[in-house]
Amino acid sequence: MGVFKGAAVQMRSGTSPERNAADMERLVREAASQGATYVQTPEMTGALIRDKQAVAAAFTTEDKDVVVSTARKLAKELGIFLHVGSTAILRADGKLANRAFLFAPDGALIANYDKIHMFDVDLDNGESWRESASYEPGKEAVVTTIDGARLGFAVCYDLRFPQLFRAEALAGAELLSMPAAFTRQTGEAHWHVLLRARAIENGAYVIAAAQGGLHEDGRETYGHSLIVDPWGRIIAEAAHDEPGVIVAEIDPAQSLAARRKIPNLKNARDFTVNAGEGEAPRLRGAAS
Repeated sequence: MGVFKGAAVQMRSGTSPERNAADMERLVREAASQGATYVQTPEMTGALIRDKQAVAAAFTTEDKDVVVSTARKLAKELGIFLHVGSTAILRADGKLANRAFLFAPDGALIANYDKIHMFDVDLDNGESWRESASYEPGKEAVVTTIDGARLGFAVCYDLRFPQLFRAEALAGAELLSMPAAFTRQTGEAHWHVLLRARAIENGAYVIAAAQGGLHEDGRETYGHSLIVDPWGRIIAEAAHDEPGVIVAEIDPAQSLAARRKIPNLKNARDFTVNAGEGEAPRLRGAAS
């Protein structure tokens, strides 16, 4: 497995998929010009829209989506692995999926992933979100191969469910993806520590392309796109919420080295939980 350059594209997606696709193209070209052969964009690259009626009008099926078609074209033209962190896709059943796409250097679709964990929360100062009201959750974790490295998929709120990343690491992932649109409130509190924790726990690189700033629909996201190495060190950061690109070298051998030093994946053991009376609770996300 050789060393390659990975990039995270930070965006401030608005309500127009066409404008956002153009912004994505400009930033992806910038990342490729810096030598990146794997480029990741944020969650909801296509549009950030809170109004349900506007959501219904803006999003379409995969075959008609402007972000998907633009990404496919760019991957082939630039000869890169292009990972659309996610965009909203209209499913055949009429529901929406928060879906990630990975395109190969020949433009072929390698894999997609539907966000599993829905952001249904009530934060301080009246900030409330119900993602499950608009999106159908995914049911399958995904691991695939890029440049000789194994890549595991996740999107935003998935970050708070370490069993997902552990399952992908046990399936061979040395690189974990974490495109996001973290709110400013939660990002300021938890973004850096959770990303570093997922890297340390799994001896894996984490690449996290983020949305940042005040968006057209009124939400505010944290930015601070990060690339973290398998020892938990931040090796690249957009230390702001403005659109931009960060690039760092990814050496899959460093994942193997970290796992040799701290072999927690190898040393993990099955267990049950004794919570008093009744049957032992089922372990969610257990390796076995």
